[in-house]
Amino acid sequence: MERTEQPEQPEQPSQSEQPERADRPAADGSGRPRGVTRRALLGTAGAGLVVGASAGAAGAVALDRSPASGPAAGPGGGLGAARVPFHGEHQAGILEPQQARVQLAAFDLADGAGREGLRSLLRRWSRTAARLAAGEPADEFENQVALDAGPCSLTVTFGFGATLFDKAGLADRRPVALEPLPSFPADALDPARGDGDLFVQIGADDALVAVHALRVLQRQAAGTAALRWQGAGFARTPGATAHPMTGRNLMGQIDGTNNPRPGEEGFADKVFCTAGGDRPAWLAGGSYLVFRRIRMLLDNWEALPTDRQERVIGRRKSDGSPLSAPAGAGESTPVDLAAQGPDGALAVPADAHVRVAAPAANGGAAMLRRGFSYHDGLLPDGAPDAGLLFLAFQADPRRGFTPVQRKLSRGDGLSRFLRHEASGLYAVPPGAPEGGYVGQPLLEG
Repeated sequence: MERTEQPEQPEQPSQSEQPERADRPAADGSGRPRGVTRRALLGTAGAGLVVGASAGAAGAVALDRSPASGPAAGPGGGLGAARVPFHGEHQAGILEPQQARVQLAAFDLADGAGREGLRSLLRRWSRTAARLAAGEPADEFENQVALDAGPCSLTVTFGFGATLFDKAGLADRRPVALEPLPSFPADALDPARGDGDLFVQIGADDALVAVHALRVLQRQAAGTAALRWQGAGFARTPGATAHPMTGRNLMGQIDGTNNPRPGEEGFADKVFCTAGGDRPAWLAGGSYLVFRRIRMLLDNWEALPTDRQERVIGRRKSDGSPLSAPAGAGESTPVDLAAQGPDGALAVPADAHVRVAAPAANGGAAMLRRGFSYHDGLLPDGAPDAGLLFLAFQADPRRGFTPVQRKLSRGDGLSRFLRHEASGLYAVPPGAPEGGYVGQPLLEG
């Protein structure tokens, strides 16, 4: 989808800035992970974690960002010790601020695996994800890739593709809103790099921690589900800037200014599902995720002078301020779509991205965007194979992504510099309680 405004990348607060959270305590109620940590396996036992909160545009869920305590804390203290509990009302990896790295993957269920095979796999995956999120080693297929690291804000988020329901004998429980996305003008989609029965989003502030988690889950799926496609992305590393600020994408634009923010009126209604009508009860508290692999035509984009780039977006590259406001006004300044320049022309051009994508221009449609950049080298013609791994959570894609993308594909000036090359739509179940697993209401309800 041709939106460049992605969630803010906040700087990580210090230990003293982190209020205690109580919405997702550990199983023992202490706020600390139980069991042996990966760091402890290397002889550095005693690394404790203190529950805390992280600020930022998407920072609704508290993160454990405090350093490990004790004389043997080791190099995994601070950023490495940050912990996001796996269990809770919603799956982790939706409301949390973006991590520095992401691994995305989709799996296809093996013939004959059926409902029982899927249930067994989701139990294993949920158990493993909870252990890794707490900084503990996997209880099977531990490959020791991340033994010397802390959890590094690891989150694992699972989604179900439409094709899963038939294969698992659950066709009567497939959500109506999980219908295939329509074709959009200029789509150049490669089916081999999109869709899939099971989707996995793995975020972490360390690349090895994310890769380790994916490899373990892949090995646990052997015989039940096979990897269909995989992609890796990155965002600004927490603490890389002198003060908290919104990150930039590969076009150099500040990216995430207008993302819906937890706490705003109507936020939950835009992001999370409720039961009733054609909305199944098993998905209440869950969401829908749209994935798009969007290549940026960077050679063409970078050939434009800065003022032309700014008119395509509708914001200044220097500080993200809208063209409807004076330079230096800041990215948080509301966009005035009616503002005119000295010559009487619209200050924000008619085809500027911020105008065409604005919720006010799309019947209030909005999504929680959590995209990551990617750069996979060069294409045969020498152009960069780089762009955006677009991820957007929403309560209903029929009233979120689809109508907005239809409008963007017809009138967004940014579309000249983008190519949509892969796509997927997934139902993201609600979070799992302690002792449960993701998807349990669907499989056992």
